[in-house]
Amino acid sequence: MLYKFKSSTTGDLVMLQANGQQILRIIGKDAEQSAAPAGIILPGDMAAAILALTQAVAREEADMQSARDKASADGHSAPRMGGITLRQRAYPFIDMLRTCQTAGQVIVWGV
Repeated sequence: MLYKFKSSTTGDLVMLQANGQQILRIIGKDAEQSAAPAGIILPGDMAAAILALTQAVAREEADMQSARDKASADGHSAPRMGGITLRQRAYPFIDMLRTCQTAGQVIVWGV
């Protein structure tokens, strides 16, 4: 399943199911509540969503740096962080949130 986030202000943002659910969980939306998840983010909720996502990105980056520091202190090579980071997945969504917040437009998915 794909998540397609839509607004009248920006282009659509498409994510794989696991990534879309992760983003929605971070911003406090229950993406797994129904078999065909759908929802809306209102402009008044966007500042909190942006803050939650940027804090989650900062936590992930701090955890990665801590793992590198620990490996270095133990005399090991730095662990390889595979895959795409939360920063790379979240920032297009954060940009969409900021644009829609400024324009006063909602973001919907599953509709």
